Amino acid sequence: MWHPLLPMKLSHQLEQRFHTLCVLSMMLCLLSFFLYFFTCCSSKSDVPIGFQVMIPIPSVYSMNFTGRAFFLETASPTVPNFKAALSVEKINGSYSCSLQVFIGDFKVWSSGHFSQFKPAEVCMLELTEKGDLQLKGSKGQIGWRSGTSGQGVEQRLQLLGTGDLVLTTGTNLTKWRSFDTPTDVMLWGQRISIATRLTSFPTSTNMFYTFEIQHDKIALLLNSGTLRYSYWDFRPTRAETSHLLIWVQQGSSYLMGNLGFYHYSPTKGKFEASFQALNTTCDLPLACGPYGICTHSNSCSCIQFSRQTYAVNPKCNEGFSTDFCRGGDGVEMVEIMGVSNVLRVPPKRVDVSKEECVNLCIEDCKCSAVLYSVTSSAGMLRECVHYGMVRGLKQVEQRIGLSYLVKVPKGTMIERKKKSSKVKKWLLLMGGVVDGLIILVVVAGFGYYFFVVRKRRIDSLQSESNRNS
Repeated sequence: MWHPLLPMKLSHQLEQRFHTLCVLSMMLCLLSFFLYFFTCCSSKSDVPIGFQVMIPIPSVYSMNFTGRAFFLETASPTVPNFKAALSVEKINGSYSCSLQVFIGDFKVWSSGHFSQFKPAEVCMLELTEKGDLQLKGSKGQIGWRSGTSGQGVEQRLQLLGTGDLVLTTGTNLTKWRSFDTPTDVMLWGQRISIATRLTSFPTSTNMFYTFEIQHDKIALLLNSGTLRYSYWDFRPTRAETSHLLIWVQQGSSYLMGNLGFYHYSPTKGKFEASFQALNTTCDLPLACGPYGICTHSNSCSCIQFSRQTYAVNPKCNEGFSTDFCRGGDGVEMVEIMGVSNVLRVPPKRVDVSKEECVNLCIEDCKCSAVLYSVTSSAGMLRECVHYGMVRGLKQVEQRIGLSYLVKVPKGTMIERKKKSSKVKKWLLLMGGVVDGLIILVVVAGFGYYFFVVRKRRIDSLQSESNRNS
């Protein structure tokens, strides 16, 4: 049956369906746009002149805040690939702003490795119209720059497949590259020379490690102010020189002063060490704290001053000053048996007596310890090595001709002997008291036996004899 409202109902349903189709079409278009943006635009490997990216910095310090904006990524069929990011990281109660390069989640380069930029409110990266790459704060202050202003950088900032971040001109000439300022990581294809080095800054200390190419060797060094100590080196022969270049370029990173080559394991999803220069904890220069010895069990023990055992960073020198240049009541040298030092430095003097070597250290307020050795491999060779710090100590088998002595304030060992003497007296006193108590117990036992137990037996025997009679 025909109804006058039926066409209206049908037209209304068609209108709703048409509206739904329009909404779905718009959603599909938006979805396609976002898919294109995230797969194409976010994975680009270069940005043009005038590019800017910024991260707001919280006004109140928060331990949980880390800001990171990835803006470059290499297109690579292998995982992981390289990415460049502007980063804001917490450090010592404030925030540091830096340009960084990552492989996966592992940081391989940072503009703030040697000098940190700590702006307020905003951290901004800009590739200026004059071709200078700059890190800026909210007031336009420049915390880091590539120094390429006016050098013809008219094209782009590019992240190469090797992890090298480069600024190029319109004719594709490189004017700046991150590979020329290495940090603590060396990547495949990167080269370092005598003029450059890898540098690592351990936390909670003013010392730092370096990996250096020298004229006849490659070496790991511990640096503290003007002091430089080698603790590992490799001297290639002429036949090994070509192999050395390949070996150094394998990609390296070191933590706690160790040098290692790493490869990515797809099955485990992380980097693993293929090679490490130092295989035992005690061969590391800062395995233990000041005045600590790394023992055969890879634990740390204080030298002479206490018997405590600890994990990494104790205060073995607590109780006396180690700044011998401030004067005082004088110093003395204490010999530590069965100890050597992994830190190597050219000898202060050669062919001197042990007494003369020790006296030279006493007279030099910057000398903290002495390693004196006598070897007879090629005639009698006597070496006197002075150290400006008491670090890198390692327990070894005691051998003739090797002596390690530590400088301490005069009277330190006397005080230790006094304390030891007091302990001995206390132990003797306690021993005497215990002996006296034992004797008293024995005498009391005999007295109890003779005067109580024996008397009861005699009385009991007399009672039985009286009954029998």
